[in-house]
Amino acid sequence: MPETFQAPTGTRDVMPPESARWEALVSRFAAMADRAGYGLLLSPMFEDVGVFSRVGESTDVVRKEMYVFADRGGRSLALRPEGTAPVVRAYLQHRPPVPWKVWYAAPGFRYERPQAGRYRQHHQLGAEALGSADPDVDVEIISLAADLYAGLGLRRVLLLINSIGDAVCRPAYLAKLSAYLLDRQDSLCDEHRERAGENPLRVLDCKRKACREATRSAPHIIDHLCNRCAEHFERVQAGLGALRVTFAIEPRLVRGLDYYTRTTFEFQSTALESAQNGIGGGGRYDGLAELLGGPPTPGIGFGTGIERILLTCDAEAVFGAETTRALDVFVVDITGGAEARDLAALLRRAGISADRAFDGRSMKAQMKAADRSGAEFAVVVGSEELAARKVKVQPLRKEGSEHELVARADVVEHLRSRLP
Repeated sequence: MPETFQAPTGTRDVMPPESARWEALVSRFAAMADRAGYGLLLSPMFEDVGVFSRVGESTDVVRKEMYVFADRGGRSLALRPEGTAPVVRAYLQHRPPVPWKVWYAAPGFRYERPQAGRYRQHHQLGAEALGSADPDVDVEIISLAADLYAGLGLRRVLLLINSIGDAVCRPAYLAKLSAYLLDRQDSLCDEHRERAGENPLRVLDCKRKACREATRSAPHIIDHLCNRCAEHFERVQAGLGALRVTFAIEPRLVRGLDYYTRTTFEFQSTALESAQNGIGGGGRYDGLAELLGGPPTPGIGFGTGIERILLTCDAEAVFGAETTRALDVFVVDITGGAEARDLAALLRRAGISADRAFDGRSMKAQMKAADRSGAEFAVVVGSEELAARKVKVQPLRKEGSEHELVARADVVEHLRSRLP
């Protein structure tokens, strides 16, 4: 018996009609980003492994989760685990005018334990702005994400923000934090007991009880910011307040990659389990371009997982399948199929969505298919209608509505007048 195949562990097929919901979400985000001056960036799914290893050598994303492979030419490549580094690589390669504002909708790949809303191939929406250190850009990026969630109807979303300083003030803070952790090294979880000195900030982000308890009274970086970082953070807070974007300061928020500076933020959903309630986030990365071999270039961005967003929408019972646009017309033809072929093409070219049945199915079977399609109207062609060069327009969603006989030449205008 021939072998059958299934999608690899940690991946899934998104089938119609569920995929229409994905399409509607991406379309909504695209429209929002376009209104804010962000253009679509399409970048490769794989990059030179250095694009990611340079910016996160001490992180699990790079050390444990990244898919790395050698191509036929012997080049070491990696499937994209996150969206920001490829954007910065593209900027450095092409050097567009700044500020360069782009958005993307792309798959990412991480070898991690699959769980609800988190897959080894996940899909991310994101926006990045490069070339400006203005804190108002931070506000614009954060509010773009906040408006996306609010526009979907999500109400149980909490925005957490923090500042992790920069190369001026962070070293002194890291020395204080390292000394604090060294005194409590035996109380840390197994992972961070060995790695606390390598990247002490990551201990603050650890969700394990041992590290949470050990760092309960750790020094906060926002209490050790230099004047410029403190002023930047104050401006961000003022801007969010002016735009009525509610937030809370979370001193532990340091994000998961090494390249962040100053503003960091995360959106959490109280409708999800607390251990996996993050639905999106990002921050400023003013040193990332230099890590990738380019000139100093400030930047900030965010990413949000499509799977996580839709999981959250389900938890709050918003943005369901009914938010996607239903089919306008289903053509039913029992005269051989040529009329269905030609009418469907005519309607589609006129901007009316239309489908039809195939294989010479009966009137009853075709009407059942029309009903299942969700179409507003059936356009029916029988032998009498064909001879008279007319069609029968039958409403499918309003009980008791009578059909109308319409001249075939007038069917487009007739349907346009009837469709919402």
